[in-house]
Amino acid sequence: MRKYLPFVVAMSLSVIVLFTPESGVPSSPPGTDKVVHCLLFALLAFTGLLARPRWILLVLVGYAALSEVLQELITPLHRSGDVLDALTDVVGIALGWGVAALVARRVSARASR
Repeated sequence: MRKYLPFVVAMSLSVIVLFTPESGVPSSPPGTDKVVHCLLFALLAFTGLLARPRWILLVLVGYAALSEVLQELITPLHRSGDVLDALTDVVGIALGWGVAALVARRVSARASR
């Protein structure tokens, strides 16, 4: 169970970030939301892959799309779904996957010494 804790924390953070009503989101320079989306999904992919479920990347792509649909449909949030946010999420997933692969290689190389 301990190996899932970082992913559970990252997932909780994502729910807070993605579903905070628009009024609770601080104003920021243009493009900041894309950086946040990318880093958030990179964190989700990285921590999810460390927990070892092989299906996590597919689930995260689905979550990226679903989160944007829900942002559009849940009226009290006063947020809008954005296809570019979902695509940025997928870039973040790829980034997290790449970092997890590099970490796994280094750990494997150290273990074989």
